[in-house]
Amino acid sequence: MHTSPEQNPFDTISELPYRLPPFARIETAHYRPAFERGMSEQLAEVEAIATNPEPATFENTVVALELSGQLLQRVAAVFFNQASADADDEIQEIQAEVSPKLAAHSDTIHLDHRLFARVDALLASADDLDAESRRLLERYHLDFVRAGAGLTEAQQERLRAINEELSGLETAFQNKLLADTNASAVVVDDAAQLAGLSADAVTAAAETARERGLDGKYVITLVLPSGQPVLTSLTDRALRERIHRASVSRGANGNEHDTRETAARIAALRAERAALFGHPDHATYVLEDRTAKTPAAVHDMLGKLTPAAVANAHAEAARLQEVIGDEFELRAWDWAHYSDRVRRETYDIDAAQLRPYFELDRVLRDGVFYAAERLYGLTFTERTDLVAYHPDARVFEVFNEDGSGLGLFIGDFFTRDSKRGGAWMNSFVDQSTLLGTKPVVVNNLNIVKPPAGEPALLTFDEVNTMFHEFGHALHGLFSDVTYPTLSGTSVLRDFVEFPSQVNEMWAVWPSVLENYAVHHETGEPLAQSVVQNLLDSQIWGEGYATTEYLAATLLDLAWHELPVGAVVEDPLEFEAQALRQAGVALEAVPPRYRTSYFAHIFSGGYSAGYYSYIWSEVLDADTVEWFKENGGLTRANGDHFRRTLLSRGGSIDSMQAFRDFRGRDPQIEPLLLRRGLTQ
Repeated sequence: MHTSPEQNPFDTISELPYRLPPFARIETAHYRPAFERGMSEQLAEVEAIATNPEPATFENTVVALELSGQLLQRVAAVFFNQASADADDEIQEIQAEVSPKLAAHSDTIHLDHRLFARVDALLASADDLDAESRRLLERYHLDFVRAGAGLTEAQQERLRAINEELSGLETAFQNKLLADTNASAVVVDDAAQLAGLSADAVTAAAETARERGLDGKYVITLVLPSGQPVLTSLTDRALRERIHRASVSRGANGNEHDTRETAARIAALRAERAALFGHPDHATYVLEDRTAKTPAAVHDMLGKLTPAAVANAHAEAARLQEVIGDEFELRAWDWAHYSDRVRRETYDIDAAQLRPYFELDRVLRDGVFYAAERLYGLTFTERTDLVAYHPDARVFEVFNEDGSGLGLFIGDFFTRDSKRGGAWMNSFVDQSTLLGTKPVVVNNLNIVKPPAGEPALLTFDEVNTMFHEFGHALHGLFSDVTYPTLSGTSVLRDFVEFPSQVNEMWAVWPSVLENYAVHHETGEPLAQSVVQNLLDSQIWGEGYATTEYLAATLLDLAWHELPVGAVVEDPLEFEAQALRQAGVALEAVPPRYRTSYFAHIFSGGYSAGYYSYIWSEVLDADTVEWFKENGGLTRANGDHFRRTLLSRGGSIDSMQAFRDFRGRDPQIEPLLLRRGLTQ
């Protein structure tokens, strides 16, 4: 049954379990009116707070702000997930229209001097608040200041214009990149060129071609990073080169989807905005509100990693050239293929031969869910009676050990043309005792969907990604805070990857791995010798992996350490110069993301923050050592991690939460050892 726009499902709180959005009733026509009404309602609520004749109190100001805008939150959570996971032309049109309006809406609230005066007065007399309430008040005050509440009227007017333009540009970058990624898919005419790919991968390529009206051909779609998984297996060097060049030229093809000017304009506007706040550049402005605090601290940490990583990459390149011999010179499109050969020869590990042991549903239930059951006492029941936003998205109810409902987990694992690249976690409903809500979270991945009736077989990297993203989901599900602003993953950006990275350790934990790594046809477990070789092989390739990551991180910082007024005429030349100056310009090791498809920083939330992954990995590697020292996969360990850190959200200083868990500050040595950077 279709619901007319007049019967807008966003207007009321969902009556479904855990307030799951009523996806079966939601149509595209509902979004615009829901956004308009949601913004209007919140502005009326905020006006009532600002004009309240009573003196400011925590309840009538901060709590009232927390309770405002619930309709807007409901529609935004659903819409922006769809814009990332299942967009069409109309969704993209709405996104382009509504994003600048939302930016202006946020500015209207945060630049209201009456609201700021009330929050400012409260901060001066908040000694009687409990710790979480004071944390929330401090967060509000900082948000107002960083949003421009203390600027002059003329500065605020310019800030509004910058924010509105940036919102539109960031949306444009995302939509252009999605379009060019789809358009850049590589069409193959002859199946013989696909030698090396597994039979199911060839079948999937044929099915993708058929869906695009290219019957009899094969289509290799692109994933977001520079490195494409199929390059590991393909033996046809010319095809490998075609795929690699298609990947690294996305957004820079000179067509209507070109993102280069958009990226340069975004960086320039961010620098101008930082200058309004008295900062020399955008990176300084951003890092002021991160655990790192300053760009200098980030560069100091990266400086401890870069020389050893590049040296390792050069050593790996020499080893690969030995394997190739004099036939040709190692190039970027050869690296994955010959690196896999070295891994196979040295460790007897064949990535393609591992895939039959990593069937998606088995990895999910007997790996990801199993580890969560052993560690935290969770159980999972698939709710086929509950409808998600796409037929591929599956809904699971999550229960605590005592049988109480914890929340809902939605898994949307397959790639499609309407989904952006990469993998991520979103929240439809945030946990909050103030609102009486329990969490509803979603994980999105981009695994190639097999033909009907065929199993979905994963690479080990995709297995690792499933565990990683579920770490984000656990961070959201375990939230136990009062206020929605502090819920779940609402922690500082360079801390948010830490819990998800920790969860990756269980993918290779022996008792977990042996539980899910079973051949999908024969039921044969992955041999223990292969398991050990897989673990041993993880150090191989760390030079490449660390260098490609650091190159992207340093490129991000280069763009966001530009001063106001700096003009970048040629973004790709700027990129090349930045990589040379940072000492990471290796022709055979392109950055994980180049400027023209660096979605994390130009359309995501990671501007001047892509370093967060390795910054968080310092905490992660140290935490893995703690688990190993304390008995590994035990309920006692899981409960300690959940209680001291995962449940706290943003209600406590992030590094204090780590200290509460670990008993001390983090140490970098476990990370250096893990990545082979101790020499």
